[in-house]
Amino acid sequence: MSTNDTVILVTSYGMGKGPEELQLMLIGKYLQLLGQSEDFPAAICFYTEGVRMVIDGSPVLEQLGALEKKGVRLIVCSTCINYFGLADRVKTGIIGGMADILEAQLRARKVITL
Repeated sequence: MSTNDTVILVTSYGMGKGPEELQLMLIGKYLQLLGQSEDFPAAICFYTEGVRMVIDGSPVLEQLGALEKKGVRLIVCSTCINYFGLADRVKTGIIGGMADILEAQLRARKVITL
């Protein structure tokens, strides 16, 4: 297991555009396959609607928890969590500021937005 210098940005509740059910299926499969790979991103950053992926009731909490156990930093935007009133519902990751997200991006050689 190794982490690389890639950062993934999750900015929506799901992956891609289309019906919510499809978006959630896609991100679930993506995270599952990512967890089965040999290399992991250094961090996954969640902001705007993406913060809903780390709260209770999210269909991808198991996949995210597994990635976190493998050393992937899960950074959740504090401004967004507070804006949506979800601070008490966060189940995985660390609540950080935009400075933490910016630092992760600046250290990365590659940034992927889902």
